[in-house]
Amino acid sequence: MFSLTVNTLCNPYIAANFAFITVFFSVFYLYSVSDLQEEGKNAINAPMNPSTVDIHPEDTLLEENEERTMIDPNSKEDPKFKELIKVLIDWINDVLVEERIIVKQLEEDLYDGQVLQKLLEKLADRKLNVAEVTQSEIGQKQKLQTVLEAVHDLLRPHGWTIKWNVDSIHGKNLISILHLLVALAMHFRAPIRLPEHVSVQVVVVRKREGLLQTTHRDAFDTLFDHAPDKLSVVKKSLITFVNKHLNKLNLEVTELETQFADGVYLVLLMGLLEDYFVPLHNFYLTPESFDQKVHNVSFAFELMQDGGLKKPKARPEDVVNLDLKSTLRVLYNLFTKYKNVE
Repeated sequence: MFSLTVNTLCNPYIAANFAFITVFFSVFYLYSVSDLQEEGKNAINAPMNPSTVDIHPEDTLLEENEERTMIDPNSKEDPKFKELIKVLIDWINDVLVEERIIVKQLEEDLYDGQVLQKLLEKLADRKLNVAEVTQSEIGQKQKLQTVLEAVHDLLRPHGWTIKWNVDSIHGKNLISILHLLVALAMHFRAPIRLPEHVSVQVVVVRKREGLLQTTHRDAFDTLFDHAPDKLSVVKKSLITFVNKHLNKLNLEVTELETQFADGVYLVLLMGLLEDYFVPLHNFYLTPESFDQKVHNVSFAFELMQDGGLKKPKARPEDVVNLDLKSTLRVLYNLFTKYKNVE
């Protein structure tokens, strides 16, 4: 999920009394498990199966196992997303009106660095040492490199997180372009008003065995990639949830990635949540081998499905191999159903 929250962004000449303008522009926003529940409930548990998404011709040029991110076409129809695009395009055109430059489509008009060069020169009132016209890909990327280095020199001292690069801008990645433009608009106090809480679904296009597959990134993908500072909040919340029930057996969890890896706590937790005793002959209480641990986790997954939950997105082997993201997905799946169980 790509998200934008603007607390206050308005004409600085009209609203000079607003001393602080706060913006959080990220691929996902997450402050607690309750926020994650609201924003990612459906996405987190969505199966990683190929989905029907329109693929652009350039996406077919991927190498084997290469992947590319794109915005779900349905998200592009969201009124707030359309408004964000329009506001930014109108702002660029207003800034560059004397240059007789008219931007109609952000991806197509900004990727080669020409418009970005003119925009930055106008905003920063400085001249960049770059070639005016570049037709080759190498020349375009060299221009972009120079322009983006100048942008970074302006933004980094003010604490901006850089979420774009030469390849993503030149590759017409709309998310990267939007991150860049919003950062510039904020830094230069653009006299515009951005729509609040703009969210779009990101799709990953990957080539495997010569075939293109698409998957929707879920909340945990984006959490790990773009909001690792919020990870501890999620872990603490889930630890509180599981311990509320495991404490009934005088058990306690302090490390999610390790203490659920053998499947024992998962099996016992399911029994506690569904209020039944799990016969000890159905699982290994003290598993010693990898296969025994996989058996336990697989058995816990069966109990979850018997309890009405969807088949976990994670693989049992991933949980056993201490993959934290997979373990969190499983535990969050339990949390969403059993959070009110005493």
